[in-house]
Amino acid sequence: MAFLTTGLLETPLHSSTQNTIIDSFWGPVPILHRRSLDGIDLEAYWSFYFKECEHALHDGGRHVTARTHQDILDIVALLRDHESRDDIRDSLRSKLSRTYLNEGDLLDSSIDLAARLLLMIDFGNLQYGFSGRRQLRWDKGRLKDYLKSYFGTPPALGHDRVKLERVFNACNLGRIAGVELIPTDNLIDHLRLTDDDTKVYIFHHASFLKCQSRSTIMPDGLADETLRTLALLFPQSDPHTRKWFRQLPPPFLLDPQLIQCGHLKTDDRQIEHFVFWHDRLVILKQIFDEATPRHISQWWYDRRNGVQWYTFWVAIMVLGLTLLFGLVQCIEGAMQVYGTFHPKQS
Repeated sequence: MAFLTTGLLETPLHSSTQNTIIDSFWGPVPILHRRSLDGIDLEAYWSFYFKECEHALHDGGRHVTARTHQDILDIVALLRDHESRDDIRDSLRSKLSRTYLNEGDLLDSSIDLAARLLLMIDFGNLQYGFSGRRQLRWDKGRLKDYLKSYFGTPPALGHDRVKLERVFNACNLGRIAGVELIPTDNLIDHLRLTDDDTKVYIFHHASFLKCQSRSTIMPDGLADETLRTLALLFPQSDPHTRKWFRQLPPPFLLDPQLIQCGHLKTDDRQIEHFVFWHDRLVILKQIFDEATPRHISQWWYDRRNGVQWYTFWVAIMVLGLTLLFGLVQCIEGAMQVYGTFHPKQS
């Protein structure tokens, strides 16, 4: 296709090119438009796609060999065929029109770029600047095997007393525990706490995750479980969460499908049903349970202990009324004293 030979930085991206890229990445997804009718909105993903291409082609593109969308699709095809990293490198080397002094680095950077666009996971080393995001070093073997090994580590933390109640959601994490939500484009940063446990990363690309049903590279069940963590933190049927979500300031384009991931039943909320994100959920729930209100707004929203909440606000009401009546009495007393020393003239 002629559109696939256009440069990675040329915008806007033609709709037919978008469709071809998605089909090549994750298999056919019906009605792929900017606002699709099947509940998939990939506008946030395309924002990520162009941002990654801009980063990779910085400094005049001297750090990668990929130049067009077709170059990316060629690498992705090799990744989906489960070729090893060495075989992919050899295949790309055979297509080079000339030799480069840093040929190995150029090829590796192109492979990492294609893997990032395919899986929304940071691969390779960031050689220009600091992002604060975690990065994976996949340098040999098949990508599928590497990811299976990385995500296949069994949970290390116990969960005997961990209960994921309905009150445990993204809205209350901020209102009650004071934990700030940081949207991320990097899947491996999902639910990772940072800044002394005051911020937590949330992988918000629900539409991307819904496209992973046919993925043969991502570990089985990873995309589905990640969607369930989003349904846990952003319950679709909770009106307070939906209202809170609409009022969020946009640090960058968020996937609107984030609050369209469904609502978990009681059985689905059991912590033992989460494997890939088990330990991070346990830690996040611990932070939530141990949080104590420090501001009046946090006291208002913290209704985890109903008796304590009512006791606190009854005490506040009694204190307020006491102060009010005391103020009234003081005013009356002052008026009486004033009347004593300044009697009305008849």
